[in-house]
Amino acid sequence: MNYYYLLINLALLVLSFALVLNQKAYPIRSWKLMVPAVLVSGVLFSIVAFILNQFKVSVFNSEYTIGVNILQLPIEEILFHFLLAFAGLNVYVFLNERFPKNSLEKFSLSVSNLLLGVLVAMLFFTHTKLYSIAVFSVLFLMLFYVEYVNKLRFMYKFYRAYVVMLIPFCLLYALIGGLPILIYSVRETISLKLGVIPFEGFFYLMGILLLSVYLFELVKSKSKS
Repeated sequence: MNYYYLLINLALLVLSFALVLNQKAYPIRSWKLMVPAVLVSGVLFSIVAFILNQFKVSVFNSEYTIGVNILQLPIEEILFHFLLAFAGLNVYVFLNERFPKNSLEKFSLSVSNLLLGVLVAMLFFTHTKLYSIAVFSVLFLMLFYVEYVNKLRFMYKFYRAYVVMLIPFCLLYALIGGLPILIYSVRETISLKLGVIPFEGFFYLMGILLLSVYLFELVKSKSKS
């Protein structure tokens, strides 16, 4: 039994609670609205992780987990998806409270269109790699829906939170891949990494955060009506 992956999850939880200590930006008042977003995002991306595991795209090293599995996934991996969504939403709310100006929202659609183009290109060039195609296609569908079907406008604030979340994500994922707790099939990913972090991992984080933020904003808008 090993607690390495469990401690990584604990670090995400500590990040969320650390933001609550700030008296000016107090995310705890938004936790009730976060619950549905965290639950849905955590469940859906745990299902994605399960499917990838079934196809041996990602394999977990039991030497770094406590040995408790749910649907053949270490319980820490499932917790990781929930806590990553929770931490991301806390960062999102914190930044919105501290920096409420939204004047750059007018540029967010241009950024999204550029990203959609990148995703289309990545889908074309990586269509034979299962992990790549799963990550890029899921993010493409979500991003297209949010920008062109959804009526809520929050993408500038989302991109800001995503950039900030890259810091803890890179630190924690460097541990996950460096120990290694999680090993990806070389055949199912593109040969591009930042250290030990697969290129697709950054888009995977974006997908989790985008779904969480969209659901959070949706619940918030419904609570006001």
